[in-house]
Amino acid sequence: MAEEPNWEDIFRPSSPEAQRTPAPVLPEAVSTAHPNARLSDPFAVAAAEASAQVPPPAHDQPQSRREAREAAELTGGRGGGRGPQRTWEPPARKRRLGWLWALLVAFVLIIGAGVSGWTLFEPQIRQVLGWVAPTDYTTAGDGTKVTVVIQPGFIGSDVAKMLQQAGVTKTFTAFYSLLLSQPPVTFQPGSYQLQKEMSAKSALAALQDPKNRVVHVAVIKEGVSAASAYVQLSAATSIPVSDFVAAAKNYVALGVPAQAPSIEGFLFPATYTFNPGVTATQVLQQLVSTMISHLDKAGVAPADRFKVVTLASIVQRESGPSVSDMHKIARVFQNRLDRGMHLQSDATVAYGTGHTNLVTTTDAERADASNKYNTYANAGLPIGPIGLPGDDAIDSALHPTPGPWLYFVAVNLITGQTVFSTTVAEHDAAVKQWQAWCHQSSENMAYCA
Repeated sequence: MAEEPNWEDIFRPSSPEAQRTPAPVLPEAVSTAHPNARLSDPFAVAAAEASAQVPPPAHDQPQSRREAREAAELTGGRGGGRGPQRTWEPPARKRRLGWLWALLVAFVLIIGAGVSGWTLFEPQIRQVLGWVAPTDYTTAGDGTKVTVVIQPGFIGSDVAKMLQQAGVTKTFTAFYSLLLSQPPVTFQPGSYQLQKEMSAKSALAALQDPKNRVVHVAVIKEGVSAASAYVQLSAATSIPVSDFVAAAKNYVALGVPAQAPSIEGFLFPATYTFNPGVTATQVLQQLVSTMISHLDKAGVAPADRFKVVTLASIVQRESGPSVSDMHKIARVFQNRLDRGMHLQSDATVAYGTGHTNLVTTTDAERADASNKYNTYANAGLPIGPIGLPGDDAIDSALHPTPGPWLYFVAVNLITGQTVFSTTVAEHDAAVKQWQAWCHQSSENMAYCA
């Protein structure tokens, strides 16, 4: 057996010659599948096989920030080594949504500013951009009816403004410019039925056509009572009679003298036209104002209005259709007043009993002194008018025909023929003449009932 080397031989430094001439090194065996892995190192071979299953990162391709961040998250952070693996999550979208909201808000603000600017400065914007907006319609209307009212005192500019506000014409300028381009036009106050979206020319022609004027006509006859006038006014205006009764309670505010017991007598009888939408108070105010204007024109002082209208109303009722006898009837009543005699008017008694359609009375009615309108039982004028007198009756009360008559009676109630007397005997004869006329026919009797 060869001798084993001792420890000194193992650790003894080699000779200089040995150090200078290194022993030849044989190449180490490697794996044919993985040239970089030595067969003597099993761990290297295993690592090479594992790395072959995952393609190496393409370091030669440039990476974006997003790709680098996602790669780092997949490997568990920057180190990518042995630390705990992180679960992959989708990247945050807050920054991208923030830009979207900012863009949406900016868009809304721009649109709002545009709408506001157009609303406030449309004419200026159109002028700058050269967009000329139409100022007039081109048709005679769209078929939608509309009622417009021309008030007294309206001038061209007032009418142009009213038409534009009612939707008849497109602009104020369209109608007003038309007026300036032709001879002066006079507008009649009243209500007119037009259409919406009319050209200025069509609207002007419609306002000048009487057929388009909308009026309510009421004919109030002389001698009728205020209650009868309410019926006529209601029929013309479609205002309930109760509305006129209620409005008449405040008669002093309408211009009737304070000593009058009611509005009776102060509604002037005439033909009236009223605009749609008028109220009962407005209607009565118009009739009272007309009466006051006629009294003023006749020269009646305000202090004498009540007395004149009361006497004129009696003359109006007693005369009937015979206007020619009014001034003689007024003289009879004035002569009686001057002598202190009772007027003895059947018309006043009938009014007090509520029979305003009659002029005849009974013995009992004429004896009833509680009836303040009974001029048989009470001296002087009644407490107020008994009907609505017209201009002729007012003039007769102011200027009665000179004469001595103290009595009168209508002997023909159809024609109004009246007999005037100065004595009781003459008057009794005239009364018999009237009674004979009443019995001539049933037609005549209808007037005497």
